[in-house]
Amino acid sequence: MSDPHLPAAAEEPTRIDPRLLEILVCPLTKGPLDYDAEKQELISRDAKLAYPIRDGIPIMLPDEARPIED
Repeated sequence: MSDPHLPAAAEEPTRIDPRLLEILVCPLTKGPLDYDAEKQELISRDAKLAYPIRDGIPIMLPDEARPIED
């Protein structure tokens, strides 16, 4: 359980199962995804989108992704 007195940034990011990362692909391009543990996102460089990870669950919906720049 996290300490309510610590700022959220001090908490360790949620880890994603490496086996899951091996099978997940971008729903738009079907290309590979890069895991950004600090931002808790899966990055599709081809689609230029960052899919959020909430409570350890990747949200693989393009409407939920944020655009990124290379």
